[in-house]
Amino acid sequence: MSLEKEIKRRRTFAIISHPDAGKTTLTEKLLLFGGAIHVAGAVKSNKIKKGATSDFMEIERQRGISVATSVMGFEYGGVKINILDTPGHQDFAEDTFRTLTAVDSVIIVVDSAKGVEAQTLKLMEVCRMRSTPVIVFVNKLDRNGKDPFELLDEIEEQLKISVRPLSWPISMGPSFKGVYNMYHNNLNLFSSSDKQTIGDVVKVNDINDPAIDKFVAPFADKMREELELVNGCYPEFEIQDYLDGKLAPVFFGSALNNFGVQDLLDCFIDIAPSPRPIQAIQREVNPYESTLTGFVFKIHANMDPNHRDRIAFFKICSGKFERNTNYLHTRLGKKLKFATPTAFMAEKKSIIDEAFPGDIVGIHDTGNFKIGDTLSSGEDLQFKGLPSFSPLMFKYVENGDPMKYKQLAKGVDQLMDEGVAQLFTNKFNGRKIIGTVGALQYEVIQYRLLHEYGATCKYEPVNIYKACWIVSDNKAQLEDFKKRKYTNIAFDKHGRDVFLADSMYSLQMAQEKFPDVKFHFTSEF
Repeated sequence: MSLEKEIKRRRTFAIISHPDAGKTTLTEKLLLFGGAIHVAGAVKSNKIKKGATSDFMEIERQRGISVATSVMGFEYGGVKINILDTPGHQDFAEDTFRTLTAVDSVIIVVDSAKGVEAQTLKLMEVCRMRSTPVIVFVNKLDRNGKDPFELLDEIEEQLKISVRPLSWPISMGPSFKGVYNMYHNNLNLFSSSDKQTIGDVVKVNDINDPAIDKFVAPFADKMREELELVNGCYPEFEIQDYLDGKLAPVFFGSALNNFGVQDLLDCFIDIAPSPRPIQAIQREVNPYESTLTGFVFKIHANMDPNHRDRIAFFKICSGKFERNTNYLHTRLGKKLKFATPTAFMAEKKSIIDEAFPGDIVGIHDTGNFKIGDTLSSGEDLQFKGLPSFSPLMFKYVENGDPMKYKQLAKGVDQLMDEGVAQLFTNKFNGRKIIGTVGALQYEVIQYRLLHEYGATCKYEPVNIYKACWIVSDNKAQLEDFKKRKYTNIAFDKHGRDVFLADSMYSLQMAQEKFPDVKFHFTSEF
């Protein structure tokens, strides 16, 4: 198959939402319809013994939440689909923000009872910044929730985007019957009582067909009225408006019970964009170029605990990636080749010989990569938009077992490379400080250090208001600032100077007294 055809059949997207909206459950059902798995797992359930495919870390299974982005690829209807299931919890938002740089479109999951929640708004902001096309899936209609029209108004108002329903629910809660697919003009009713495998689908092509009455009684008349109202109130679906990020198609369903999931998938492969041009610092990169370019957007340590391996998640932007071929690592300025590039199914990996734009390739990493690194066929390129944000919480990290000093140092070093948290070393006393965007990160780091590296750590409080990266063209002023604030100066993992302000007042005073020193709140400047 030609490069152009391979690119056109790729769909790379992220599933995002507030915690507990059903994101990972939806991922499972998409994998089920794609034939990638045969029985869908549960995120948290006492009855279902199979865990969710995308929640492969032990702590995710214990907590029933996703704490790391996982990548899953499968074929469906002649299309190669790459799903990135992201953490919904705000403490892991940075992982999700970076993941959104590696996708061409997004599915937002909204809980029908809770509506649009805080974390969804933040993630939508990131999508809006990049004009990423968005599809909304209103989930959990098997429970009583808000009226569909009320939900549509809320989505439109809160997410600041026009909406157009492409499927419509027939009742909700215990009397939920199914969904009418407005994109393909047919009615899907599920008669299977087994919630974990695909149910039977009854298809009726004309909404005014009296046969519908017996299937959806007593809701047939109400359904016809609501569909008429939808067609009168909402704009016609224009695919270009969706691709430009101006219009969000909305689907209704219940991921747990398979309602509406196939409608979403069938429409998605039809309308979602294949890989699109991406802006690098030097120029715009078109996916159809013959030379390879791509960037690392995530690093994960110990995906296979038996091998203590580090995997760099590499998004291909253009050209064809081939095994055992030399590629230029632009930051290091050296050529590297990869003998075992892998495709993902969460933590399961299979070695591949080639991959195309839109694909996410796992590259075995011995410490060559950091987040944001670019590989190319030879061109000196850097992709932008993969910042580390200034942390919101800070703690000293101390060794809990003097006999395990090396294990702790290695564990902290590798986990910080993942970008889940940031490590600062105070120049005054040499103590190490971990900065995160949420308290739950500390638990995850502690858990992973113990279970993956055999190292114990303890935390101590430290009074820091903000960490700012500092640079200046005025070397004398920068040196003067560092001398005066020497107890508050640290360096990050890459050796850059960081000012650890202990209060808003001290930060403001520093900015006023040292006008030539620039204070940056993200590491990308």
